[in-house]
Parts: sequence; C-alpha cells; structure tokens
Amino acid sequence: MDLSNLLEGLRALTLGNLIMMAVGGVLIYLAIAKEYEPTLLLPIGLGIIVGNLPLSAMINPEENGMLAVLFQAGVANELFPLLIFIGVGAMMDFRPLLAQPVFALMGAAGQFGIFGTLILALLLGFKLPEAASIGIIGAIDGPTSIYVAGKLAPHLLGIIAVVAYSYMSLVPIIQPPIMRLLTTRKERMTKMEYAPRPVSRLTLLLFPVIVIIAVGILVPQASPLITTLMLGNLLKEAGVVDRLKRSAENEIINVATLFLGLVVGSTMTAENFLKIDTLYILVLGLVAFALDTAAGLLFGKLLYLISGKKINPLIGAAGISAFPMAGRLVQKIAQEEDFSTFILMHAMGANTAGQLGSVIAGGVLLTLVLPLIH
Repeated sequence: MDLSNLLEGLRALTLGNLIMMAVGGVLIYLAIAKEYEPTLLLPIGLGIIVGNLPLSAMINPEENGMLAVLFQAGVANELFPLLIFIGVGAMMDFRPLLAQPVFALMGAAGQFGIFGTLILALLLGFKLPEAASIGIIGAIDGPTSIYVAGKLAPHLLGIIAVVAYSYMSLVPIIQPPIMRLLTTRKERMTKMEYAPRPVSRLTLLLFPVIVIIAVGILVPQASPLITTLMLGNLLKEAGVVDRLKRSAENEIINVATLFLGLVVGSTMTAENFLKIDTLYILVLGLVAFALDTAAGLLFGKLLYLISGKKINPLIGAAGISAFPMAGRLVQKIAQEEDFSTFILMHAMGANTAGQLGSVIAGGVLLTLVLPLIH
C-alpha cells in the first residue's frame, strides 16, 4: 500500500463525507432491519458510501469507473427507469380498471399533489425545472420521479430518488391517518358488489396498444414511460412469451433496480446533499403525498354521494401510483371497520389508474417545462 495515497485520501475526507456515509448506513439499516424498499434502499445506501469516498476510482469518469460508466449507460439516458417499467407492466392487471372505468377518475384525482407541490416549490424559490422535479415525487412512483428529474434537474436526482422510494415504503404509515381523518366510519364500512362486466382477451390485448398510441399522440414526452409499461403488460397478456414475461418481472427489473440504486446513491455527495434545499425537498415530498391522498379521498367522497352511497370513498386513496401497496392498504383499512367489507378489486382498479395517471402527469410536466429550458 502506498502510504502517500493513504494520507492523501484521509486528508480529502471531509466531515460532510462522513455525514453522508452515515446517511448511507442508515438507509442500509432501514432496508435490512425494517425492510423499507430493500431492493432499492440497500444499493442506494451502499452507493452513497462509495460516492463519498474521496478519490474513488468507482465514480471517476476519466478512469472509466464502474459507477461513472453505469451512470452514462443507464441514468443519463434514463434507460434504467424504463427497464424497470417493463417489469412493472408485466406484473400489472388492468382487468379491474377495464371492468369499471369510473375508477380512472380516481387515478386522475390522485395526481393533484404533483401540481400543488410544484406551486409550493416555486413559492419557496426553486426554479421551474427543480419545482417540477420536486412535484413529481407526488406520483409516489420511483421510476417516473427519476425519469423526470433526470431530464429537468439532474443535480437533484439523488435526493428525489431517495425521497420518492422512501415515501413509497411509508405508504402504510402515512396514508391511514389521512384516510381516517377525511372519511367517516359509516363511509369506510360501505360495501360494494363486485360483479363487473367480463373483460375479453381481445380487450386486454388491444388496451396496451391503444394506450401507447393515444398517449404518444396526446402527451409525446410520456411515450418512453408508457410504452415500456404497456410493453411489459402486453408480454403478460399475450400468453405466448412466458419466458420474456418472467424475465421482465424478475431478471430485467431486478438488475436495472440494482444498478439504478448504486448509481443514484453515488450522486448523493456531501456537496450536493448537505443543503437547506434538501430539507425543503423532504417536506415538499411529504406534502405532495398527503395532497395526493387527500384529493383522491375527497373525490371518492364525491362519487360516494353521486352514486347514492354505493362507492366506498376509501378507494380514492388508491389513486396514487404505489402499486399494489396502496390498493391492499385500502382493503386493510376497510376491513378494520367491518371484516366482511371486500373492496380490494375496486381499489386495484383505482391503483392501476393511478399508475397510468402518474406517467401521464410526468409527461405533461416534461411537455410544459422542457421547451422553457432548452
């Protein structure tokens, strides 16, 4: 070992680097001990530690460091989030949504927090591209948040990714108090019949193709995200490419998530992270999540009244993109009031609509903001 290199490295190690390494350690602890989004927080935590090692060849582009190469190959061009979306699409079932299209409205209502938080971020002094990137945390969808932030505010990519995935893991903690606050016990006990009209196989096959075409025409900036999501779903519904489907929902999504986590973590250096703006982003991300949930619930209460009290307003809370966690949580909260209440399939319809809604909302932000910064 060259003693001079060791001394140089120690001299370059700052208090900020040590603090960030401790942050990385906390994320690793939460991933292992608490199982908070471990597939992403674990590699992000390790990436933070590596990214804050002074003079590390891993992150040095001039030395073709592994993480520098992966950043250019999968994050700078947004490839890794798109590969993840193929896997997500392969795991989604759009039958509940297609059988009851009214729940698409809840998916739209669940995106309110994105635009409300954008306005708050502007009021706090963030520039428009930064405000839009912060607002997209309200999608409660890690790949969409990373994709949008990578295009609009790459310097905020690390913190936005960590906040987005952290709040995704905290869905069972953050949403229930809001759900109980904005609904009555009587509303939460509302039973719903699940006797939807059957969805034909042809409809399931045509749906992803039609969505790709429609979004590609109306919101072109969302095309990469919606195309990869629907590609994964088409692999699932086709029924003739089982190996590709299994690869999409296992190997492809797992490898992309691993590399994405490492690279995103390595961008969270002390000089990028230890700022007052980081605290603002943490708070604004939580505000976005709360606004999404509240807007979905309030819209659910509106449908509850319009339908003659036949629609359980809790379903509105599933209109966010945290699939399938939000849908399952809605069922859990409903059954806490009355164990015979079964609204899971209705909630899954709203949840898949929320996934589509978050992608479209991200595309809308890119369409509106990108022309202003080029």
